[in-house]
Amino acid sequence: MRTTDTPSRSPSLDLPERLGAVAVRPGDRRYDAVRHTYTRLGSPGAVLLVRDARDIAAALAHVRGAQVPLTARSGGHGISGWSTNDGGIVVDLSRLNAVEVLDSRSGLVRVEAGARWGEVAAALAPYGLALSSGDTGDVGVGGLATAGGIGLMSRLHGLTIDHMRAAELVLADGSVVRTDGEHDPDLFWAVRGAGANFGVATAFEFQAEPVRDVTVAVTVYDATDTAAFLTRWSAAVEAAPRAVTSFLTLVTGAGGRAVAQATTVYAGTDAEAVRTALAPLLSAGRVLRNQAFATPYHQLLPAGHEPQHAQQPLSVSRSGLVNHITPPAAEHITALLETAGMVQLRSVGGAVNDAPPEAMAYSHRTQNFSLMAATVPALRDDLDQRWERLHPHLNGLYLSFETRTGPQQLEDAFPGAVLDRLIALKSHYDPDHLFDNNFALPSVRFPH
Repeated sequence: MRTTDTPSRSPSLDLPERLGAVAVRPGDRRYDAVRHTYTRLGSPGAVLLVRDARDIAAALAHVRGAQVPLTARSGGHGISGWSTNDGGIVVDLSRLNAVEVLDSRSGLVRVEAGARWGEVAAALAPYGLALSSGDTGDVGVGGLATAGGIGLMSRLHGLTIDHMRAAELVLADGSVVRTDGEHDPDLFWAVRGAGANFGVATAFEFQAEPVRDVTVAVTVYDATDTAAFLTRWSAAVEAAPRAVTSFLTLVTGAGGRAVAQATTVYAGTDAEAVRTALAPLLSAGRVLRNQAFATPYHQLLPAGHEPQHAQQPLSVSRSGLVNHITPPAAEHITALLETAGMVQLRSVGGAVNDAPPEAMAYSHRTQNFSLMAATVPALRDDLDQRWERLHPHLNGLYLSFETRTGPQQLEDAFPGAVLDRLIALKSHYDPDHLFDNNFALPSVRFPH
C-alpha cells in the first residue's frame, strides 16, 4: 500500500439519470463550492448531493461498474483531506442533516450524518442537552462520529463515539442496515473508529448529556522555554478535575518566540470551583492575556453555513497520541515548531479512558493527549524527519488529523488485534474494497 498525502486521479465518468439529477459536475456554477475540502483541492467528476439512501445505493452501484474513486463526505470541513478526489464520485451527505430528540429525558437523539456539529449543538440546547464533539461548529457529523470525536468536554463526557448507541449505513452491496450492540454488533464495533471502511453512514443515535452553561478560559502564554512550559501545562491538565478539558495551540510569534494559546473549558459555572480548577493551569507559564466567561455550550460551536473549502495553506498534518508529555517528548514537540506552522495538543484522558479498549475499533484508552502538527507542502519532508524522531514517544494515532495513509499510520491507529479484526470484518462487509479512499484497510496484515 502506498503512503501518500494526495488523492489519486481517475478518468471522467457518465452518470445514470437518477444520479444526474443530484450531480454537480465541472462547469456547473456550484462546482467550485463543493469540489474541494478545507485543506485539499479536488477535481471530482461529479459531486452527488444525495437525498436519501436510495441515491447512495445507486451511487455505489455506479461506482462498482465504472471503477472510479469513491469518496463519502458529511459536508463539513475536515483536516485529513480525504473527502474529495480527482476524477471520481463524491457522495455528499449535506442534505441529510436532520437532528431529532427522540427522548429528552434520557437524552437519546438521532442525528443525520450530513448535519454539522454547530447545528447539533443548537438543536439540543433548548432541551439542556449536548454532545462533546470537536471544537468547530462547521465539522460534519459523519466524519467525526466514525473516527472518534475529541471535544471540549472529553475529559468529563468522553469521545463522541462513546455516546453512539446505533448507526444507520448503506453497505457496499446497496443494502441499508441499522447496527447497534444487538444487531450486527461486529459492524457496530467497527463503525466506531473505522467507519469509513465499511459503508456510507447516513444517521446515528447518540446518548446526549445534560449540559447547559460552561466556563471558557482563553489564555495566552509566553512559551519561550517551550519544553519546560509543555511539561508544566500537561501535568496541570492531567491533575485537573475531569470537568476541565484544555486545547493548546503553539505558534512561533514575533522575534521567533513561541506563543501558546489554551482554550480551556470547565463544564460548569460555579465561580469558586472554576478558580480552583484553573489556577494550576494559569501557573504553567507567564500569562500574557487571560479571559474567562460563562456561556451556553452551543455558543462554543457556532453553526456556520459553508466551510472555507481549500482556504487552509497548512494542508500537511501529522497526528499522534501521547500518554504523558515527558521532558524528552516535550523537546521533540518543541522541535516541530521549527517547521510546523502550528502544533496543537488536545487533552483526552479522564472519561475517555474509562471505556474498555476492546469496546470499539477506537481502542486508545491510556493516552492523555492528542498531538497534531501542520505545515505547508514545501516543508513536508522536514516535518516528517522531526516527526520520526518524536515517533518513539507516541502511542497511537488519531486519524482525523493525519494526511498520510499507509501501513505505519494504520498500525498506529489500530494496534495489534484491532487491525486483525478489522481486516477480517472488511473482507465480510466490503470484500471488493469499494470503500478504500479513506485510510483503507488491507486485504491481509502487513508483512514485517
